[in-house]
Amino acid sequence: MAVIRPYVDFVASSERWGVEKPSPMFFERVLSETGRPPEEVAYVGDHVVNDVEPTLAAGMVSVHIRRGSWGYLLEPPPEAIRIRSLDELPEVLR
Repeated sequence: MAVIRPYVDFVASSERWGVEKPSPMFFERVLSETGRPPEEVAYVGDHVVNDVEPTLAAGMVSVHIRRGSWGYLLEPPPEAIRIRSLDELPEVLR
């Protein structure tokens, strides 16, 4: 995590906020917390339905991390950035 710390403002938690993904309310909260326009916010997730598609619908930069079983279950849309490790995140967000 140290390699991406300069690039991360906060980690969102649906459990902590009491809003289940893929609810648009969760992603609205992400944007509200950042105070940035959607196109300046990157969201990393492994689940295409719960993470990638709603992030794209909210106008954010969607980063699909291919790890764990969810990361391989469905193919993400072509608009999503694809990574296999968080170590790749700084490079793809430049």
